[in-house]
Amino acid sequence: MNINIAIIEEPDEPVAARLRSELPGVTINAGTTEAEVLPFCAQANVIMGLAQSITPAMVSSAKGLQWIQALTTGVDPLKAMKELDPKIPITSARGIHGPQMSELAFLYMLHFARDYEQIQRDRAQKNWERRPQRLLMNKTVVIIGVGVISEDLARCCKAFGMRVIGVSARTSAPNFDAIYPRQRLKEAAALADFLIAIVPLTPETHGLVNGEILDAMPRHGIFINLARGPVADENAVIDRLQRKVIAGAALDVFNIEPLPQDSPLWDLPNVILTPHVGGKGESYVEQVMPLLTHNVRAFQQGRMQDFKNRVQR
Repeated sequence: MNINIAIIEEPDEPVAARLRSELPGVTINAGTTEAEVLPFCAQANVIMGLAQSITPAMVSSAKGLQWIQALTTGVDPLKAMKELDPKIPITSARGIHGPQMSELAFLYMLHFARDYEQIQRDRAQKNWERRPQRLLMNKTVVIIGVGVISEDLARCCKAFGMRVIGVSARTSAPNFDAIYPRQRLKEAAALADFLIAIVPLTPETHGLVNGEILDAMPRHGIFINLARGPVADENAVIDRLQRKVIAGAALDVFNIEPLPQDSPLWDLPNVILTPHVGGKGESYVEQVMPLLTHNVRAFQQGRMQDFKNRVQR
């Protein structure tokens, strides 16, 4: 089968160049913006890119489109795209982001545990103050969503001596001390020094972390969202931070991205904001390449039933 792939890629993650070296003979055209990639879509039967970067115009231009490979775990923008024929398969990059997501979670947790912001203020003022230091050891982390990424995070948490509780339909997973069903999320949140959302966005998880869940957390608790913005009620998060119902939040995802300039989150002192970088990492191309080459070869040989990470629609 002749394959013509249009890729919209991140400037620092050159997927196309590596894919060309792995798959000689496959036509691969790439750019970093819709304007650059759009002309290639007319001849493409495959589109690749971050789910949020693949636009309706790109999909509409690809009259011969047969498959979309998302370079992200989440594919909700594609599932919601009315221009995309529901018969066209979507595959995701689920399962490859464990190391970078886990490290970002630890950046957040250590920042709050050690009050790193105060340390930087002391440094700026040349103030030598030996403040109390909280440890992660013996703290409880509650992870909403138990999958490949959460398993990697749980492993790292246990190495730090933390207690790990999951919230999932699953009943067991490596390195989890306990797993609660979703109906007991409020009960689990009450135990959380750190409450971390790593769950797909679905109708069932939309607004899952609401005011009631945040109110159940200890006052010293930290909420971390590495999932999708709408998994948490953003207004409820802002309100609980302003009233100090919880001690802080670390947010990598938001209802609207980029985060609007007038969002109160920018000015709250007890918040860490990162611009949806949870899945990024210097080794991303190496991590994703085995998945991409497997799926392209399966497509080339007419074995679409052998796709890895095929999304249920």
